[in-house]
Amino acid sequence: MAKCEICSKGAHFGCNVSHSHRRSSRMWKSNVKSVRVNVNGATKKMYVCTSCLRSGLVERA
Repeated sequence: MAKCEICSKGAHFGCNVSHSHRRSSRMWKSNVKSVRVNVNGATKKMYVCTSCLRSGLVERA
């Protein structure tokens, strides 16, 4: 899975727990988008999470 190239946010792992308390593994995928970004005056394609996009850490091309 893709990882954010700004904050390195990726997938998180844990367990589904049923009512009878049986456990099975599960995964939370972070909301990562492939985005064209301005880096030092040049456009580059990066994987960026939506929280970095909303906070203005990245300038879109």
